[in-house]
Amino acid sequence: MSSKHVAVLMGGWSSERPVSLASGKPCADALERAGFQVTRIDVGRDIVEVLKDTKPDVVFNALHGPFGEDGGIQAILELLEIPYTHSGLLASALAMDKEKAKTVARRAGVPVAEAKVMNRLEAAEKHVMKPPYVIKPVAEGSSFGVLIVREDMSNPPQELYSKEWPYGERIMVERFISGRELTCAVMGNVALGVTEIVPQGHSFYDFDAKYAEGGSKHVLPAEIKPNIYQKIQTLALKAHEAIGCRGVSRSDFRLDDGPAGTGELIWLEVNTQPGMTPTSLVPEMALHAGHSFEEFLTWMVEDASCNR
Repeated sequence: MSSKHVAVLMGGWSSERPVSLASGKPCADALERAGFQVTRIDVGRDIVEVLKDTKPDVVFNALHGPFGEDGGIQAILELLEIPYTHSGLLASALAMDKEKAKTVARRAGVPVAEAKVMNRLEAAEKHVMKPPYVIKPVAEGSSFGVLIVREDMSNPPQELYSKEWPYGERIMVERFISGRELTCAVMGNVALGVTEIVPQGHSFYDFDAKYAEGGSKHVLPAEIKPNIYQKIQTLALKAHEAIGCRGVSRSDFRLDDGPAGTGELIWLEVNTQPGMTPTSLVPEMALHAGHSFEEFLTWMVEDASCNR
């Protein structure tokens, strides 16, 4: 039995609050089963005072989205000198900004798709790139705000004009890559298995495909050529290291290897706070590598530190 007191941070106020709550509960339950003293914290604006009162030995960060994975909570934990899981302040902020993360990954030799960053209203006026292309918020996760512009669309999506658009004014327009959706996690300095994600009843791996029961099928190990499998593992580790990630991260890829495909392999992004819900990918990859959920989370707690 461990004597460590672990505070599991979940919830928060971003658009990914429901995902974070769904991640935090099974993590807290598993850590209790592993023998840790666990305090569950639904994060609010008073988080500094709550942490000072709680006095945990370690923070397990199960937050998603802005503040939770963009360096905000990491800065607070550094200031309070509380060891925490996942990536540190700089890597978290960098990975959350898709434009900057792509720049760093490209310089490290990771293949990325052509993209432009602009104001959403500018992207709404006319096609700024030959379709098909993808529109995505620069600093959101869980596929919030992602729009696919097909070849037969004469105009950009009119949702971009909406006064209720909640995902910020800066958006990325990125060349659409046909093919398979593949992902690979890194645990410490080791790339885990490669999973193919097959959306079920969805046109792409959107929010519902990610989190709804039966929304997607996970094929692990992915049924791809061994050299491509190994290349994805190498690139996931390279992106993890170039961006400065710590603990666990997950990189997403597209592979155009169909009968009429180009064979192109493209890195899309790195997720420094991958989901830990019952349908999440990373716990599956860890289990495939021989780590039970409890063992996997215990490793993350033992890996926790400041100055990440």
